[in-house]
Amino acid sequence: MDLRALSARRLPYHRLRHALLAAPFALIALVTVGDVVAPRDVHLGPFLVAAPALTASFAGPRTTGFVGAVAVLAQIVVAMVRGSVTDLNHSFQIISLILISVFVTLFAHLREVREKELVQLRSVAEAAQQVVLRPLRERIGPLRVASVYLAAEAEAQIGGDLYAAARTAHGTRLLIGDVRGKGLKAVGDAAVLLGAFRASAHQEPELSGLVAYLEGAVAPDLDDVSAGDGVSAGEADDVEDRGEAFITAAVLDVPDDRQTVRLVNCGHPPPLLLRGGRVVPLDVARPAPPLGLSELVGPGYAAKPFGAGSSTADTFAFETFASDTFPFDTFPFEKGDIMLLYTDGVIEARDGTGTFYPLAERLAAWSGTGPRALLRHLCDDLLAHAAGHCLGDDAAMVAIERLG
Repeated sequence: MDLRALSARRLPYHRLRHALLAAPFALIALVTVGDVVAPRDVHLGPFLVAAPALTASFAGPRTTGFVGAVAVLAQIVVAMVRGSVTDLNHSFQIISLILISVFVTLFAHLREVREKELVQLRSVAEAAQQVVLRPLRERIGPLRVASVYLAAEAEAQIGGDLYAAARTAHGTRLLIGDVRGKGLKAVGDAAVLLGAFRASAHQEPELSGLVAYLEGAVAPDLDDVSAGDGVSAGEADDVEDRGEAFITAAVLDVPDDRQTVRLVNCGHPPPLLLRGGRVVPLDVARPAPPLGLSELVGPGYAAKPFGAGSSTADTFAFETFASDTFPFDTFPFEKGDIMLLYTDGVIEARDGTGTFYPLAERLAAWSGTGPRALLRHLCDDLLAHAAGHCLGDDAAMVAIERLG
């Protein structure tokens, strides 16, 4: 499942255009009849200019010009019925209508040119998304996987949220992350992290070593971005600016021979484990700093867990690997379990009253089967929750089911 699959559910724009075409013709007919039957001192002809002006807002120049010509013809008919085309009042109305129709037709042409440019840019963005954010395979070893990406803006196709999976000799490694910021810089940082993950997931034997490699690959790039923004050379300013550029991430290792999952959480929302209708957040004992910030903190640093305050009885952790910066925890991940990875754009989506989306609650209420069905349910529910409101941030979700 990807963004284009969700976009296909929307009403095609060209169908909407065809439906809107009835409005200007209905307006022309209404004004023409009203002007004919109205008293001689009442003139409704000037209202005909609304027909081509309305058409120019959604149709092309040819359609706009045609509607304008019909409006001019209707004005001529009215002039012939009520008096004479050469009448001064009707002559000025016809000339004004012709000039306005020409102007709005020109505007429609300019808008159409702009729309074509946007379509080309959107095509490039879709191609970039397929390169940077490759769709995950539905079956990876003993795992069944589904993924979805929702852009905050309706016309956007790519942003700073990311996910990836790599099949290794001993299991499957997964990554989900969220780049701070938006725009091309966020896309570039996401591409750097994804490239580093794909290059090192097969090389680093330990999960902590993999995350350390990702930190080493990301930190110089974030420093370059900061330097390119015109920051002063002062040491304090440099540290402060680097602190504004980072990537939250969760890196997981699912071995084939053990029904467990190893997790390093770098300031990211904790994965949720669904087992028998019960949802458990996989809160690590020692969260690592977000990627790009490790050198700014001391060796004894421990970030405040995301969603702190949940009952420790709901945590499955039973083993913790103590590393200086990137410790990993091990959690049970058994046959039939479904694990949900997500970015903060999901849990920060608000409804009309400002209420955040209750992801854990909606996940626990789900009674279907399979990761694809789960993501389809969550996407529909999330969009319904934010009905009439754009998502505050891009949102990505990955669902993984252990098949045994």
